[in-house]
Amino acid sequence: MTRWKRERDEDASRAYVTRFEELAEQGADLHGESRMVDALLARGSRVLDAGCGTGRVGAELARRGHRVTAVDLDPVLLDAARATGLLDVVQADLAELDLPEETFDAVVAAGNVMVFVEPGTERLVCERLAAHLRPGGVLVTGFATDRPYTVDDFDRDLVAAGFRVEQRFATWDLRPWRDDADWAVTVARMPAA
Repeated sequence: MTRWKRERDEDASRAYVTRFEELAEQGADLHGESRMVDALLARGSRVLDAGCGTGRVGAELARRGHRVTAVDLDPVLLDAARATGLLDVVQADLAELDLPEETFDAVVAAGNVMVFVEPGTERLVCERLAAHLRPGGVLVTGFATDRPYTVDDFDRDLVAAGFRVEQRFATWDLRPWRDDADWAVTVARMPAA
């Protein structure tokens, strides 16, 4: 069972959706992740929003001209993602992700995705994401550093899945990485063929 499912019930998922709706209504900047990912991509790139939640990041990338497939396991969050009208939405566990004949230019896993998957499946998730990237494709992730799954664990799993870590930042607005950062934003790439 994923950590997300263990830590949250349907009501908590609904509260999560409402929280982001309220933040948007208040004019909060909810698109830092999308701006960063967009800067890495050519126009019209195919993007996999892995662990898409409400679809906030993927929908903004779609508004910026990318073709986005959004994947999550939580049906409440997927309903919110579907409601954007901008995403191809798929319900799936990232550890079992299999989108036949689908390859992407980029995978984005923002918002603590890697620390909410089922404990012990993190490497498998990295492998499944790698399997859906074209050669030279980029993976961009962000997660809090106060969880049992560490940045060092993640780096080992990325390398085992065939990725090369290119950059790490302390925030989505590209502040320099430091070992005591509260957040880790990682850019990793599959080697070009």
